[in-house]
Amino acid sequence: MNSQKIALLTDSCADIPPALLREKGIYSLPLKIIYPDHEYSDGVDITPREIYEKMPGQLPTTSLPDGDTVLRTFSQIRRDGYDKVLALCFSSGLSGTYNIVRLAGHADNGLDVAIYDTLSGSMPEGMMVLQAARWIEEGKSWEELQRLVPPLIANTCGIFTLDTLEYLKKGGRIGLVTAVAGGMLQIKPIITFSEDGRLISSGKVRGRAASIQEVANRIRAHVPASGAYNVLTVHSEAPEDLAVLESLLSDVIAGARFHQRGEIDCTLAVHVGPGLVGGGISCIPEE
Repeated sequence: MNSQKIALLTDSCADIPPALLREKGIYSLPLKIIYPDHEYSDGVDITPREIYEKMPGQLPTTSLPDGDTVLRTFSQIRRDGYDKVLALCFSSGLSGTYNIVRLAGHADNGLDVAIYDTLSGSMPEGMMVLQAARWIEEGKSWEELQRLVPPLIANTCGIFTLDTLEYLKKGGRIGLVTAVAGGMLQIKPIITFSEDGRLISSGKVRGRAASIQEVANRIRAHVPASGAYNVLTVHSEAPEDLAVLESLLSDVIAGARFHQRGEIDCTLAVHVGPGLVGGGISCIPEE
């Protein structure tokens, strides 16, 4: 436990590997993966690969953590000796996770709680959480953390491409016409987060190689001219394509304070399927 007794809370959509969660002492709320015959907890009793193996014949639904789980987590944090909680949550534009954590956090739990909507997900969310963990390790005060987190959120971006539009189409994330045209012409979407935290298509590129190059170009455009930044790379069952992206960004990665790579969580895997590759930049505000 850190000297200020500040706990850090996030959710499974932050895509932080379990070993790193344990190392940093980060609490994580699992979202739900729901099949007709069984309900799973994201990253606890089901993996993304198990979901991909059932696709496309079986496509589950997803849901936010239930209220009892969230309340129990806050109670556990209190029992573990913390008196403050910094919570960074999956985008409210894609899930009700932020709202349920906010409601539970403001209950009478004996904790001082600051809850933030990251307006993001996957590794962009994870990078913000890991930066907050480093600040806590460095001894930043409770007041300093609340000053630093909002500009960190505002200056973090995520940019992705997909090998197939099938699952975005099924999830209603893009229009049917775009999905059909993409399948016929090998058009690959460039995906990012809107200002209100929704997934949006911000461009289209023909061919897989060109789409990975476009992701690299867009990530590079967000590297600050001065100041520190973290960089992230992420994939879903596409490690070779991730290696290509990282090669294109080798100088950007070398100049980062920290680079984290990972695989997307089960919840996002349901909505995008295999073949996602992407990354992003998280600019560190002046401390």
